[in-house]
Amino acid sequence: MKSIADLKRGQKATIVDISAETIPLKLLEMGCLPGNEVEVIKMAQIKDPLYLNINDTHLAIRKETAKAVLVKILED
Repeated sequence: MKSIADLKRGQKATIVDISAETIPLKLLEMGCLPGNEVEVIKMAQIKDPLYLNINDTHLAIRKETAKAVLVKILED
């Protein structure tokens, strides 16, 4: 299974599972929940942090945190 950290810029996916122990509560409150769609908008040059759009909420997360969010990639 892939995680948000595996996505490329512009790629969309649906969140399948999260590791609640490593995900900050604030991210959960901002929509980082199973069933929601996520898109990678930008990446830093070293690919950390990632700038995401999750259900029309824009947020930046560290790659280490992104690895704890499992996704199913949506086909174009």
